[in-house]
Amino acid sequence: MTEDVQKHSVHTLVFRSLKRTHDMFVSDHAKAILPDDESHKLKMGVKLKADYSAVLHMPVLKEGKDRVLHLPGIMQGPQSYTQPGDDPEYLVTGTHAYPSGPGVALTADTKMHRNPSEAGIHSLALALPPSKARLDTSRTAASVSDIHRHAGGAERSTAVSLMEGGGTRNSALMRKAPTMPKPQWHPPWKLFRVISGHLGWVRSIAVEPGNQWFVTGSADRTIKIWDLASGKLKLSLTGHISTVRGVAVSSRSPYLFSCGEDKQVKCWDLEYNKVIRHYHGHLSAVYDLDLHPTIDVLVTCSRDATARVWDIRTKANVHTLTGHTNTVATVRCQAAEPQVITGSHDSTIRLWDLIAGKTRTTLTNHKKSVRTLVQHPRQYTFASGSADNIKQWMFPDGNFIQNLSGHNAIINTLAVNSDGVLVSGADNGTIHMWDWRTGYNFQRIHAAVQPGSLDSESGIFACMFDHSESRLITAEADKTIKVYREDDTATEESHPINWKPEILKRKRF
Repeated sequence: MTEDVQKHSVHTLVFRSLKRTHDMFVSDHAKAILPDDESHKLKMGVKLKADYSAVLHMPVLKEGKDRVLHLPGIMQGPQSYTQPGDDPEYLVTGTHAYPSGPGVALTADTKMHRNPSEAGIHSLALALPPSKARLDTSRTAASVSDIHRHAGGAERSTAVSLMEGGGTRNSALMRKAPTMPKPQWHPPWKLFRVISGHLGWVRSIAVEPGNQWFVTGSADRTIKIWDLASGKLKLSLTGHISTVRGVAVSSRSPYLFSCGEDKQVKCWDLEYNKVIRHYHGHLSAVYDLDLHPTIDVLVTCSRDATARVWDIRTKANVHTLTGHTNTVATVRCQAAEPQVITGSHDSTIRLWDLIAGKTRTTLTNHKKSVRTLVQHPRQYTFASGSADNIKQWMFPDGNFIQNLSGHNAIINTLAVNSDGVLVSGADNGTIHMWDWRTGYNFQRIHAAVQPGSLDSESGIFACMFDHSESRLITAEADKTIKVYREDDTATEESHPINWKPEILKRKRF
């Protein structure tokens, strides 16, 4: 038996459909359930035990201790760590009480182990007689802790727990909203002089300590010495039988050191302009060399996957630093530990213990060959350049600071000055200028090649600031040396920073 379907007007049907749709979507299933404090506390307690049990005993500020106890549901954020201006000491509490020194009895007082904080050390440093370097430091770019506070804030969520009698009084996690510091303004750089004279690619540069002249090594197998002020050729040295890949001028003696693809490392006496020593041992092309600033030691690195430490005077091979699995492309020395840093085509960076001749730390964050390293002249930090990006690190353990992305080319060379201007030079002839502290790319240069050269011959192989830091010298594939200087006429109004704060991306390693 068929029933007659009641006929409705289109108007009524549309409204019925609307009502059904409304009823279906009125309860928002995508909406989060209202938070329940009890279950959140339970969840955080389990998470702390499971994920953070190894690091539950963290440094806690003395006044922060009372604050945490009064606020059981809230966790101290990154500010619970001592910052300059806070209390100059912090307490380390733990399950194992230990005295502060040998022969000190364990009392309620000595159970607390006092450590000097960053602020305490800072105030001690200020109490020391001021030197030029320290005065300069006060006007240089903000410290690494500043970079960490800004760039890493998004990722660091801190877990602090007070352990007394083995019981956890408080446990939770809270994130601090990230902030992005405004980059410091730097005047743009412009091409000032082009010096030609080499007959092959210019591969390496070194400026002498007196800032009167500089040295270049080239694929034409010669080393040339140029007057820095006029750009005139002063001297040519011949002796290498293949490309000269590295040059360095000693600040401790009148010696110039060079290395090349002919496996040779030479020491030139600049009073006689003759080779006085050879350092034999590398089994393949020697790609870079650096002099130790305080002891008479030379470190070279090679395509044979080793770096070698030489006694300058006796020519003895003090250490052979092995561990890299491919060409070691760059080496840097410093007076503080780690005294030797190497970067390799196996995409790792190694920090070496010079005394033992062994690796202290291996940094594996890069995905492509590491061709260049540079140390900041004032801060205890360094940067590494690779085809994937530029990374900044902190000594002595090689803690990662931040990525500088955007120079999408094979980066052959890096240089940095005291004002915090980082320069990267690439295989495709582009030069990028960065603000060291914030990683802001404030200028890009692509200088024209020398007339008669192909456009493909516009690679940058080496770059270096002179000692006054007012000139930047680059060694290029069009066989020229180019000198850049800051534009004196530029102001913040004529060349404003084109910068907008963006939501910080997660750090990619």
